[in-house]
Amino acid sequence: MKKIIKVAFIATLVSSVFTVSAQEAEPDVSNDNHATSSFVKRQVAQNMSIGRAVKSIASNYPQETSSVVSTALDMYPDKYQEIIHAAISAQPMLTEDIVKIALEKEIASCTAIVKTAINAEPSYVDFVVTAAANSTPEELNEIVRVAVITEPDSADFIVQSLAQQHPNKIVDILTSAIDAVPLVGEYVVEALLAIFPNDAESVVSTAVRESGPQRDNVRRIIETAQNFGLDEDSIYKYAKEGGATDEEITAALKIVTEQ
Repeated sequence: MKKIIKVAFIATLVSSVFTVSAQEAEPDVSNDNHATSSFVKRQVAQNMSIGRAVKSIASNYPQETSSVVSTALDMYPDKYQEIIHAAISAQPMLTEDIVKIALEKEIASCTAIVKTAINAEPSYVDFVVTAAANSTPEELNEIVRVAVITEPDSADFIVQSLAQQHPNKIVDILTSAIDAVPLVGEYVVEALLAIFPNDAESVVSTAVRESGPQRDNVRRIIETAQNFGLDEDSIYKYAKEGGATDEEITAALKIVTEQ
């Protein structure tokens, strides 16, 4: 019965997306994987790129997206960027599943897959980094680095999502983000203080330390800490641990007070 249903489904797909010649041989549907593979080949044979084929199927039959992406990556691993981009563009809600499938296939480095997925749908960056970090936790720092460089405007969401999933790695996540794009320091500090107020000391001192060469960034981090509600004694203590001078701290706090 399942085989009959699958045959009927594939036939419907083919007829709805392409006009298939009556003389063309029926696909071999001896198993589900082969049926999907046969259908993808038919799409490409009609002078359609693999990316366009995947997007067409995913758009019309979202329930088949995962299986089609898996099959397409097996058949055309060198076209992984096109396949991932097409699938996510068609079904952004399935971003996390698509990233997981690509990582399991090991058709490219984790960071290359992360970058491709983020470029396909930047608004789902938190799903991308979460899926990548859960699948390859040993590459967490690189995932943060590439994600922040690729989508710096979402640095706060990237750091916040990963810190919630890996709370014992807050310092590493924060360090990687600021090292990648120093200007995001104040935003990631604000994002982390919002969900980890009890870790204010490590968050502020680490952010100040990693922003060392950019003294303007250090000032903004101190201002962010005060705006968040930390008392001046704590700010002095945490910022000095990170390498800020008394003069810098006093100047930053004065600016906030005068605003």
